[in-house]
Amino acid sequence: MQQASTDQTPVLFCSNDYRVVPATEKQIDFARHIALRADVELPADVTSDRRRLFQWIDAHKEVSGGSPFSSYASSRQVAFAERIARIKRRDVPRECFRDRTLMSRWIDSNR
Repeated sequence: MQQASTDQTPVLFCSNDYRVVPATEKQIDFARHIALRADVELPADVTSDRRRLFQWIDAHKEVSGGSPFSSYASSRQVAFAERIARIKRRDVPRECFRDRTLMSRWIDSNR
């Protein structure tokens, strides 16, 4: 939207770009939490665009989960794998329960 002016008032431009979506409050709170924990400043211009904030979060979040169980298969993965195993009448290998990547591969190969 452009506002015409004759008496030296500023001209305002609003973006009609449908691809720019504002960040949600949860995203902003999560980014602030990451910034506090990592002792990094959260840029103000990043919080206005959901895509840019997602990229900032992805670049600054910790790679390790912090928990010794973070690499374990999720309960949903285990339930789905056990359902497949019952249908196919075979066992899920024990090592798959300790590694989510192995569990995912086992599920993909036994669907």
